[in-house]
Amino acid sequence: MVASKNSKSSDLVSCDILIIGGGMVGVAQAIALAQTGVDVAVIDQIDPQSGLKAGFDGRTSAIALATQRVLQNIGVWEKLGSDPAPIKDIRVTDGPSLFFLHYDHRDLGDDPFGYMVENRHMRRALMARLAELPNIQMIAPAQVQSLNRTSEISEAHLDDGRNVKAQLVIAAEGRRSPTRSAAGISLTHWSYKQTAIVCSVRMEHSHDFIAHEHFLPAGPFAILPLNGDDPKNLGNMASIVWTERDDLADVMVGLDDHEFKFEFDQRFGEFLGKTEIVGPRWSYPLSLQFAETCTAERLALIGDASHGMHPIAGQGLNMGLRDVAVLAEVICDAKNVGADYGSPEILKNYERWRRFDNTMMLAATDFLNRLFSNNITPIKLARDLGLAAVNQLPGLKKIFMRHAMGEIGELPKLMRDE
Repeated sequence: MVASKNSKSSDLVSCDILIIGGGMVGVAQAIALAQTGVDVAVIDQIDPQSGLKAGFDGRTSAIALATQRVLQNIGVWEKLGSDPAPIKDIRVTDGPSLFFLHYDHRDLGDDPFGYMVENRHMRRALMARLAELPNIQMIAPAQVQSLNRTSEISEAHLDDGRNVKAQLVIAAEGRRSPTRSAAGISLTHWSYKQTAIVCSVRMEHSHDFIAHEHFLPAGPFAILPLNGDDPKNLGNMASIVWTERDDLADVMVGLDDHEFKFEFDQRFGEFLGKTEIVGPRWSYPLSLQFAETCTAERLALIGDASHGMHPIAGQGLNMGLRDVAVLAEVICDAKNVGADYGSPEILKNYERWRRFDNTMMLAATDFLNRLFSNNITPIKLARDLGLAAVNQLPGLKKIFMRHAMGEIGELPKLMRDE
């Protein structure tokens, strides 16, 4: 590349593909492309090192089995070390109801449904892998002042005076993507009027690597397995995603430690013994949004810039990494035949491949949240009977289990077990 990583200059930078947004999905996309020989530049507004700090992001991400293969195939998974915690079973309950749905990974084989990974550890692994690839240039902190896309080329003008030319621009800036807005791509959006409260908990007893999804009238209360900090009690910690109505969430987050712990215990219960809240608590507003199209002239949207969903099924990062795998494949195919990476045909292939999958997942998460986030008696009875029925139908349950593993649909090469 023309300039060194993180340097500033007025030089013209030429690359094959420009990625705007250096979050987890954007960096994963850069790695997936660079390891096939494509020259990539990544622009991000913040210093990459700031995203590695413990206070930057308190969330953990569920990585489905098929998505884990993407990270493995691009050389990131091995850099996570012992951090990933397997999700061996999934247990779904509805309030105090005696009915439940339990997924046991052994019904499908030896592999877990997926893994839980702390976002800060994922960022660290991604940046370590990025540093090994000489054909990725990280330009950060920097901001795109303007972006000109023509039928021939794209050119970004940066706030440090630098200009970056590329055949294709990939927007990975998240839900508020200015690149998407500047391209005139319309957005459908609605708020769930819910907030996710995120924290970590240390427990007296191991969770045995079972992910619990406990549905309450305000929204799901998820107990997600982490490895923990006690070698003699492996699995003694969990990440909590506690969904509350916006008005109540503000109150909960503002409580002192004793009051917060009291409210937490009412929802967590006593089935894993005594609990201790570890570290700070975070809160994130919840909404659904999707772009009318995930492509425009010499532009592709990935991750939350294209689609943002409720975390009820833990699919947000998974769907972003599926975008990564598909776009990497269509660009690699173009490279093999010497085609223009930003040509309409390439972008049409990406749009076709991702549109149905993303639409179905958005609809499914929206439906589940609306179905379970209420206490209407007839609906509650119907959903409880539905949970019990699925639990007693092995064939149907296995379909849902494979979906949880990310094994449903047309899988790109990076997601296949080959």
